[in-house]
Amino acid sequence: MNVPANLFYTEEHEWVMIEGNIATVGITDFAQEQLDELVYVEVDTVGETLSRNEVFGTVEAVKTTSDLFMPVAGKIIAFNSELDESDGDNPTMVNEDPYGKGWIVKVELTDPEDREGLLDAAAYSALIS
Repeated sequence: MNVPANLFYTEEHEWVMIEGNIATVGITDFAQEQLDELVYVEVDTVGETLSRNEVFGTVEAVKTTSDLFMPVAGKIIAFNSELDESDGDNPTMVNEDPYGKGWIVKVELTDPEDREGLLDAAAYSALIS
């Protein structure tokens, strides 16, 4: 299972990469594997400021739908156009490259130091093993 050391993780299987005051958020390799092939990614919260653990969207697979939870507080400034139904419409990008081209949203952080409660790679690896 791929768990990059340079990312932070949540117990709900989102990953976050923090660069300055911008966080890129997606779902982990473990999560996409458990869901199987994604058929739809919905994010209707672009432009909204959300608290940590608020639902910011959903991912839909053939047999299930799962909520996406904010790993950090902030304003959602972008939704990956590759995944957007009205643009690229390629939700399987999350399956193919969950830590790269399959990112889901970019967030302008309310507090760039807001890492409390996030797991490092070792802690996340222990959680999923």
